[in-house]
Amino acid sequence: MFEVYVIQNPKGTLYTGFTSNLAARLAEHNTGKPGNYTYKRGPWKLIHKEIYEFKDEASKREKFLKSGKGREFIKSFVIISRDRAIGSSQGS
Repeated sequence: MFEVYVIQNPKGTLYTGFTSNLAARLAEHNTGKPGNYTYKRGPWKLIHKEIYEFKDEASKREKFLKSGKGREFIKSFVIISRDRAIGSSQGS
């Protein structure tokens, strides 16, 4: 199994990838090696994941999510999630 994931840092930066071990990969993003893109920009939290049986499926989906239409899709659920969190914190 392979998981395509989207993570976000406190500044709102998004990062998309895929892996066969999501827990280990998230740990790498948050405690990784100096010089890696995500190392200086964390902490990261998982905001979306999708599961695929085959690596090529996950790779294609990752490429789509990194495209213009894919970024629009990601932004749509980030906004929905943010609005729900704001609404729930206001007692709505």
